Amino acid sequence: MKTSFALLVVATLAACATQSSNETDSAPAPAPSASSPSASAAPATRSGPSGSFAATSRGGNVMPQARSVYYEYDKSEIKPDSAKLVDAHAQYLRQHPEIKVKVEGNADERGSSEYNLALGQRRADAVMKRMTILGVPGDRIETVSFGKEKPKAAGHDETSWSENRRSDIVYR
Repeated sequence: MKTSFALLVVATLAACATQSSNETDSAPAPAPSASSPSASAAPATRSGPSGSFAATSRGGNVMPQARSVYYEYDKSEIKPDSAKLVDAHAQYLRQHPEIKVKVEGNADERGSSEYNLALGQRRADAVMKRMTILGVPGDRIETVSFGKEKPKAAGHDETSWSENRRSDIVYR
């Protein structure tokens, strides 16, 4: 009983944490697929709740625009600002039970391929775990790790590495 109450409280708080949009489109803009060139060319949105979540309205519900969750070096714990983003995606998914997502875990170039594949998987699984705790059925979330094989930034410095330590939420 306490668990059900706790989930209800978390879900209610998550619902209050997102922003609404004044748009009244009847359908969302198509989400770029992971294989499309425009998906990797899109600018990174790393800001918190200051306006980066709202993108497209669908029946009064807002699809979050930001799709990347960023991590500290060698970590898979979701940072507080990224937790708000994951919460917004979870709320959207709860409101749209027909939509599924794939969470793609990534790592920077440092470390072996095997280590980075495992780290990317832990990162993707952390996002999935948070979404399921917030009420999204696990069968609607697929996780995959690309390790260091799909960098967002090509440099060999901290700025590039911080862009590559991420999980991408891809709508299917």
